[in-house]
Amino acid sequence: MQECQRLTSLIGDIYDAALDSSLWVGVLAKITDYVGGHAGGLLSKDSLSKFGNAYYHCGVDPHYLRLYAETYSKLDPMASLPFFDVEQIASIPDLVPYDEFREGRFFREWVRPQGWVDAANAVLEKSVTSCAYLSIIRSEAQGMVDDKMRRRMGLVIPHVRRAVLIGKVIDLRQAAATTFTDVLDGLNASIFFVDAGGLIAHANAQAHDILHAGDVLRAKSGRLVAADTEVDQALREAFAAAGKGDAALGIKGIAVPLTGKDGTCHVAHVLPLTSGERRHAGVARTAAAALFVRKAALDARSPPEVIARTYGLTPTELRVLLGIVDVGGVPEVASALGVAETTIKTHLGRLFEKTGVGRQADLVKLVAGFSNPLVA
Repeated sequence: MQECQRLTSLIGDIYDAALDSSLWVGVLAKITDYVGGHAGGLLSKDSLSKFGNAYYHCGVDPHYLRLYAETYSKLDPMASLPFFDVEQIASIPDLVPYDEFREGRFFREWVRPQGWVDAANAVLEKSVTSCAYLSIIRSEAQGMVDDKMRRRMGLVIPHVRRAVLIGKVIDLRQAAATTFTDVLDGLNASIFFVDAGGLIAHANAQAHDILHAGDVLRAKSGRLVAADTEVDQALREAFAAAGKGDAALGIKGIAVPLTGKDGTCHVAHVLPLTSGERRHAGVARTAAAALFVRKAALDARSPPEVIARTYGLTPTELRVLLGIVDVGGVPEVASALGVAETTIKTHLGRLFEKTGVGRQADLVKLVAGFSNPLVA
């Protein structure tokens, strides 16, 4: 019972940070303590350049943060993280052979001096150009990521992901109304803000398109109504619960399926906006919930993942391939990865065999050919 209360309180704090980004550092400290870690951060990783950025963090020495930004972000093993599903937990040994990790510069010069040994990581969002993730680091005294840590991470990750999403869309304390509207209209998802009775307070351009089509959702006297009776009832109950600050919505999950007349499937996610500190946000007081609606479809994969799947590359072979593109020749890649040149040459031979090319320059052209010309 005590753990349930602790988790419930933590979930409320996570959603509060969605509307007040200054709370993230304290919330990360609470998450780190709850799951059994030593330090934590919300970070992003560029898929091709390998540049990493820590947006919020706790338990990390500022000196090592600067070193990470300047040098070591390109050497960490997170290049393999986009291979994992969103919210799937991956420790360091899941990303790269651990013996190889310990031999590399990243471990020897950045991880070990801080007394760390492992980290539990989970993708929160990924696109063709970047990957956002939560990372909770373990110290030598705590040991490697274990089942207990994975279980507790699994309980908080969905809520962190939703909070990051809503925080990305809404910066209610800083954005002007016009800018806020432009941001919403620029998103792929249809977004509705409704009160406890389903009255629409705001809808972005994509949401208006859905209402105009009148297939899965429509507006009736200013209220959001679902075409399917059972779905409509589920949404009404969710909005009413959100109006009361019902934390159960966050704990039980808030996904609702929507099916069009032609069989097209959509998924609606309801996020309550009225729990805890969100009641005192001072703006948008009438909005009890945000409803995100997207067509059910596979997410676009990042270029590295597409390349690996196309040619059947292992995570290590992919790291070597991208190292050739970003760093240079065999000696440079070997130094960056902290392995022998003969090891790089072995992987390079396998890359030539799998891709059908015979020169390093051709590998660079191959990677360039997978670049996505579309802007998400």
